[in-house]
Amino acid sequence: MAIKGVRAVFQIATDRGGSGVAVIADGYWPAKQARDLLQVTWKAGVGGTVSSDALFKSYREAAENPKLIALAGDVSASAGAAKHVGGEYLFPYLAHAPMETLNATFQFTPDGVTVWAGTQFQTIDQGAIAQTLGLKPAQVILNTLPAGGGFGRRAVPSSDYLREGAAIAKEWRARQGPSAGPVKVMWSREDDIKGGYYRPAHVHRVDVALDPMGTVVAWDHVIVGQSILKGTPFEAMMIKDGIDTTMTEGVIENVYAMPMRLRVAHMDVAVPVLWWRSVGNTHTAYVMETMVDEVARASGIDPVAWRLSRWDAKKHARHVAALKLAVEKSGYGKPLPAGHAWGVAVHESFNSVVAYVVDVSIDKGRPKVHRVIAGVHANRVVNPMAAEAQIQGGAVFGLAMTLPGFEITLKDGLVQQSQFTDYPPPRITDAPSVAVYFIPSDDPPTGLGEPGVPPMAPAIANAVAALTGKRLRKLPFDLSLA
Repeated sequence: MAIKGVRAVFQIATDRGGSGVAVIADGYWPAKQARDLLQVTWKAGVGGTVSSDALFKSYREAAENPKLIALAGDVSASAGAAKHVGGEYLFPYLAHAPMETLNATFQFTPDGVTVWAGTQFQTIDQGAIAQTLGLKPAQVILNTLPAGGGFGRRAVPSSDYLREGAAIAKEWRARQGPSAGPVKVMWSREDDIKGGYYRPAHVHRVDVALDPMGTVVAWDHVIVGQSILKGTPFEAMMIKDGIDTTMTEGVIENVYAMPMRLRVAHMDVAVPVLWWRSVGNTHTAYVMETMVDEVARASGIDPVAWRLSRWDAKKHARHVAALKLAVEKSGYGKPLPAGHAWGVAVHESFNSVVAYVVDVSIDKGRPKVHRVIAGVHANRVVNPMAAEAQIQGGAVFGLAMTLPGFEITLKDGLVQQSQFTDYPPPRITDAPSVAVYFIPSDDPPTGLGEPGVPPMAPAIANAVAALTGKRLRKLPFDLSLA
């Protein structure tokens, strides 16, 4: 309270039964200075014992005997197969980390409250604000502002940051009376990184059996992770037979027509989780497209030719067109400079198909992406420049998943990262050139905000495998590449 400009300090209720301390000041900087002086004794909540190492150990154990069957394919031929490829994949928790941290402004009016926020979930948020303030939803005017990034973090079924903001505004008004002015609630970058919600951690285990000719005779696939839909309004619609369908998307479609069995184990962990840009496809595409590359090379077939041979010409015509376009525009197959290799990945999400061909080298023990060529089938492209920008942004977003340090880890219930210094996004020096080409179409437009993300990391990993022979089954990549 001795900091100039500080008006009040008080305790409030926060998300999921917790509590916190709010500082009200005339501006962000005095509020931040005062907040940094606080000495708070915290009680450990239900997640107070969660640590990443123990969590992944339990996930690996669960992968041994998953109970839920998403796809009951016949994998009996696995026992007598000539060759097996595959392994265990590990994916960490990830923060959304938009450039603009979470914030909202609240102003009480004679009829209720007016709120300004860059929300992605207006109707749910309006109801949550009303409930927190004891108002009817019609008494909450919610003005949606352009947001400096969201990637799903501003679409939270619990409306965590808006409930928190409403609780602060309510207490401020109770103290100041009707003369209380508007309150702008701002999260710091540390709040954003440490305060979840996160893309869930996952473990995949894949065993692919090949006959003497290199043909796949069985594909046995297990996915272990938290459900992002459990306990949300989407549970009734999108959890089927106990399986969160967002966790299996990207695998269950079985676009390569494999004899596939897909099993799932859902884990209950006291870590708040949420969709992350491209949702389940962020991890399923990586596994599918790196495994496909590994199978093709184990069969002695070029990975592009292998994919084209597996797709149904009519059912997957858009996949074929997108990949052929990327191959044509990239010059795939032609010699590259010494120390460079091609990597390829193709994935459909949100009804759009994106094929990447990437040119990669190894620089100081880590992949360096020089060029990305995208072939995209998103039906009719309404705004070509905006569409191109979405794919370019998606490619860089996907690149982030591979960078050293880009993971959220926990120890004794505490997130160990707090800033861009220890949760590093791609820098300009990491960003490759990204050339984007679209298949002409008059069919109704499909998604473009998220489909550019999933195929990027596996395309890079496939190039690394071509260069080093090393299959990268853990994200982010480590620095010990040969």
